Amino acid sequence: MSTLTLAGRNHHVVRSHNLRAVLNHLLRAGVISRAQLAERTALSNTTITHLIDELLNQGIVVEAEHGGDGVNGNRRIGRPRTGLQLNPDARYAVGVHIGIGVLRAAVVNLYAEIVHNNIVSFDPTLPVSRVLPRIAKLVEKTIAESRAERSRILGVGIGASGLVDYQKGVNVLAPNLGWRDVPLRSWMESRLGLPVTVDNNVRAMALGEAMFGAGRDVGVLAFVYGRIGVGAGFVINGQPFRGSGAGAGEIGHTVMIPEGGERCKCGNYGCLETLISEPVLIREANRLARSKPRGILAQHLARDDGRRPIEQVFAAARAGDADALTLIEVRARYLGIALANLVNVLNPELILLGGMFAQGSEFFLPTAERIMRAHAFAGLGDRVRLQPTRFGWRAGVVGAASLALSAFFYHMEGA
Repeated sequence: MSTLTLAGRNHHVVRSHNLRAVLNHLLRAGVISRAQLAERTALSNTTITHLIDELLNQGIVVEAEHGGDGVNGNRRIGRPRTGLQLNPDARYAVGVHIGIGVLRAAVVNLYAEIVHNNIVSFDPTLPVSRVLPRIAKLVEKTIAESRAERSRILGVGIGASGLVDYQKGVNVLAPNLGWRDVPLRSWMESRLGLPVTVDNNVRAMALGEAMFGAGRDVGVLAFVYGRIGVGAGFVINGQPFRGSGAGAGEIGHTVMIPEGGERCKCGNYGCLETLISEPVLIREANRLARSKPRGILAQHLARDDGRRPIEQVFAAARAGDADALTLIEVRARYLGIALANLVNVLNPELILLGGMFAQGSEFFLPTAERIMRAHAFAGLGDRVRLQPTRFGWRAGVVGAASLALSAFFYHMEGA
């Protein structure tokens, strides 16, 4: 995302900059008066009037009662003033989360509220040429079932696993899928006939939290996600941080055990992902269950009730199984060390946990937080808020949709 500057800009670009400022204040304020918009954006009343008239004519903004505040915060007496607010269903975006063996798609409104969503599974060993048509079909199905007018759909945001070249829209490397140099944006745009933006899936989750969730008004936000792999996404002053090679956040491939560690899919040994990913926990849980076939953990893992194995591990822990509790605590210590390292490098205000770390947060969080605070430099960890995402399973699609809402509405990249 380019750095904003008004130096040497023509009228069209200055107007786009002003419009972005108005839209973002409308998003954050809920209901706001014209005078407040002018004050908060430092734009003239005339400029605000012209921009709001345009947005009203397009149905993007609607008028609403706005009591407002008087001098020193005292409530005004008499008839409420006319305020302004976004019409959330004036436009829509589509979010697509590409997981390892699972695809989610959702149509959301301007507040990233899900209008309709779908989920399908796929064999992660399939060649990408067979997965891409499934993604396009899922998007089309979700749009059709949402009953959203296609003319009101701003575009599609895709959160992809692994390294993503955001500028080119290419999934450079997804080790857990075996994908290399997949032109997601160009392929999907030609198939769907809609603008598409692509980024790393965890970075997208971080953006979703920064725009619509717990990370609003947070200067430095980190989102740490664990499932088949482990990754992080960073948002700094409202902007996703991608690094010089779009590789920022690959904490799953930080080396924790350089000598004698398990080989990772990336080719290195002893990566964090080999210690705290879901497959590792399930493998260890099955080993423990075999040693105590009559134990609570073994009984839960043997159940065929449609729940994922990791959910059975958490259920056994909630039932008080000592092996399950110890297993999670040991792995949570590695997570805590990784978070301490992250704090030392990034110094975030807020760290959000997603995926299985949020799903089993009552087990992961206490130990991870204690270790993080103990090992972070000079008490930096004590200043960090650590909590699970409140979006739950929605984090992936809300994050992906946020990519589209940001690129094609709230920030209008390239304008």
